Amino acid sequence: MAWVYLAFAGLFEIGWAIGLKYTEGFTRLVPSLLTALSMIASVLLLGLALKTLPVGTGYAVWTGIGTVGTAILGIVLLGEPATLMRLACIGLIVAGILGLKFAAP
Repeated sequence: MAWVYLAFAGLFEIGWAIGLKYTEGFTRLVPSLLTALSMIASVLLLGLALKTLPVGTGYAVWTGIGTVGTAILGIVLLGEPATLMRLACIGLIVAGILGLKFAAP
């Protein structure tokens, strides 16, 4: 169950990272509230996952999911560049996440 919590924590991590862009410096109420709720949900779910997962593994996977998801949504939603080097680096992060998942006790 810890991995499920961690996966959802990572998704909320993506939500608040992308949400920051839409808050326009926390000047827009609804995006700001949704972003804050995503932050809280992300950290709470991470805390639940870390009850049984090693902290190094859990934190690295959490930030990795957030990093990969945010980078991909930045490309898709915000028109950020999708260079070969950038996509290769995203692939390396995914490989690291999978490595940590399968190496975890």
